[in-house]
Amino acid sequence: MMSGFDAYIGLDVHKETVAVAAARSGRGAAEFRCELRNGPDLVARLLERVSEYGSKLSFCYEAGPCGYELWRELTALGHECVVAAPSLIPRRPGSRVKTDRRDALELARLHRAGELVAVRVPCREDEAVRDLTRAREDMKALELAARNRLNGFLLRHGMVYRDGTRWTLRHWDWLESLEFELPAQRATLLEYLDAARDAGERVAKAGDRIAEAVAHWSRGPLVEALVALRGVDFLAAATLVAELGDICRFDSPRQPVAFVGLVPGEHSSGGKRRPGAITRTGNAHARRMLVEVSWSYRFPARRTAHLRRKAANAPESAKRIAWAAQKRLCGRYLALVRAGKPTQKACTAVARELLGFIWAIARELDGLPHGMRAAA
Repeated sequence: MMSGFDAYIGLDVHKETVAVAAARSGRGAAEFRCELRNGPDLVARLLERVSEYGSKLSFCYEAGPCGYELWRELTALGHECVVAAPSLIPRRPGSRVKTDRRDALELARLHRAGELVAVRVPCREDEAVRDLTRAREDMKALELAARNRLNGFLLRHGMVYRDGTRWTLRHWDWLESLEFELPAQRATLLEYLDAARDAGERVAKAGDRIAEAVAHWSRGPLVEALVALRGVDFLAAATLVAELGDICRFDSPRQPVAFVGLVPGEHSSGGKRRPGAITRTGNAHARRMLVEVSWSYRFPARRTAHLRRKAANAPESAKRIAWAAQKRLCGRYLALVRAGKPTQKACTAVARELLGFIWAIARELDGLPHGMRAAA
């Protein structure tokens, strides 16, 4: 049970309303206080309605689409506030009624008992870069959808490109040269071409904006260091750092692996151990990027010219760890495949270990003076 506060305030936050409940310090039942309209003056009205509980208050609410602005306002005024991880909030199996009032009461009660797990709230700078990398992911999804629609249209008319890789200059020339019998079909082709081209330009612009943001970001040196890893280009490194945040807050590599949901699940009972698939909890963006990067470790470890070029600005310590990672992970993938593991499971295992090397690079870089990080 938490102590030191006069009351624990549970907030069920939505776009339009905020349900407020309070649990006084001790063993009394939680009390529903009110429902407030969510708006710019929310914090002032909230503090006024809960002032009767005392001056030392601890607030909590679930992480969700409303973000962290409420947390920032409350902590700026000197109050404690916990943003709880929704997936780790205890649920009563027999409860079949869910309302805002009940959710607020349950949050207040669990917060007083100390059973809520807080998420890490990013600083504004980290959140801004993270939003930018996620925006590029969205633009990439739109580009993929536009290209698939174009390919689907052409396939319906028996037009398939067979002269090499698609979306190269040669492929674009082929697309522009296509002719149809009816003007409406030609117009459809042009619309799909414009959509695919515009989506590609948006992706490129988003990448340029990420480069500009990382150049002035306090975690920019870590992005340059992670580029030394095989399969990790600048955009992948920026995405991983933006999603993981301060990697050095983890005391061991096992913690970030659990943070992204790459640990195996387990359902054991009565002396029988039943391991399962990975948990898939936590940060899905970082997990997807790690698995995507891990496919490059299917091939033997080599110090290619491409790897040397892209790691030119990385610290020597990062290059050393990257080479150790490449030798370890390439051998790990080969051993798993030879043992009969499917390639997807082998790549997931490689992604799990790769995150450990990323943690090692971050810890190595964190131990260097700021001016020595680029030349270490």
